[in-house]
Amino acid sequence: MTLFDVYPLNNIAITSAKDSYVWDENGVQYLDMYGGHAVISIGHTHPHWVKRIEDQLEKIAFYSNSVIIPIQKNLADKLGAVSGKTDYQLFLCNSGAEANENALKLASFVTGRKKIIAFSKSFHGRTSLAVAATDNPSIVAPVNETENIIFLPFNDAQALQKCFDEQGSAIAAVIIEGIQGVGGINVADDDFLQLIRGLCDAHGSVYIADSVQCGYGRSGKFFSHDHAGVNADIYTMAKGMGNGFPVAGILIAPHIKPKHGMLGTTFGGNQLACAAALAVLEVIEQENLVANAATTGNYLMEQLRLIPGLQNVRGRGLMIGFDVPDERKDLKKKLLFDHKVFTGEAKPNVIRLLPSLALKKEQADQFLSLLRKAVG
Repeated sequence: MTLFDVYPLNNIAITSAKDSYVWDENGVQYLDMYGGHAVISIGHTHPHWVKRIEDQLEKIAFYSNSVIIPIQKNLADKLGAVSGKTDYQLFLCNSGAEANENALKLASFVTGRKKIIAFSKSFHGRTSLAVAATDNPSIVAPVNETENIIFLPFNDAQALQKCFDEQGSAIAAVIIEGIQGVGGINVADDDFLQLIRGLCDAHGSVYIADSVQCGYGRSGKFFSHDHAGVNADIYTMAKGMGNGFPVAGILIAPHIKPKHGMLGTTFGGNQLACAAALAVLEVIEQENLVANAATTGNYLMEQLRLIPGLQNVRGRGLMIGFDVPDERKDLKKKLLFDHKVFTGEAKPNVIRLLPSLALKKEQADQFLSLLRKAVG
């Protein structure tokens, strides 16, 4: 049997990891400034995370949501305390796409409407409605196509106001990343998010804050939408939530009332996933990683702006992007193969940095030194 070939692969096999470093099968060390698509939030194989999972494995790894699972409540309490959303409700699932699917479905349930506003360069997942709301026709299969998605320009207040003026009574939800990841590290304007909040309130629509990549402390606040001083009706979470263990969820405002059967999942909220997610929150809290993301991220961006040849350095916290000219379009590969640094990219020529929130200043300096060598 062969693997279904859908991923363009670097010819590197990573076999071990610790903190902000990974090692390949030949023992070569790499600095990880990408965290496997922003997944590694507290550092690879953090000892507290490992211990939490090991302890849970010796008790029970899984039973279904047909019984009381006390660790789910423990996770909800800790998540409320660390995020500041203590009065919200938690539904647990498995992936970012599943979180966004459930958020969109829930918005349609509570409003009785079908239309969803999404934005240019958005990425919300690869399944069903999540991919339909993703601005990339090449990954939308015919069966996923729907007339219920309205794509508007990102950060265009006039276009958003006009859409609500014309179709407000039909809009079930607005879904927006506080910082677009796959789209190229595009930061939503604070006043644009505030406008979304006001228009959703005025028209009875649901504000969905896609925080799959830009949430969980990465921006220097727990949710990147918090920079705008607004509360969303639903926050979607995944990636950094489990530090590599598959776990996701949605936070749901108290005015949205549940009923049995409205949402469901087999594996979501299993005991092992909750143990991993609890460990992440405990480390984030104990090691002040949200503040570290803000401080280290600001330092990185200040230093990046001093490097000739890098353009439009942008982001918040440890979610950073910059453009490179065409003559440096191979910078990502050069960093990886010549300087042993993992980074990400976005088309056409954007480098994305999404390291662990525990990234130390000396590791940031190591990256900056290697980057200067790479850009020559």
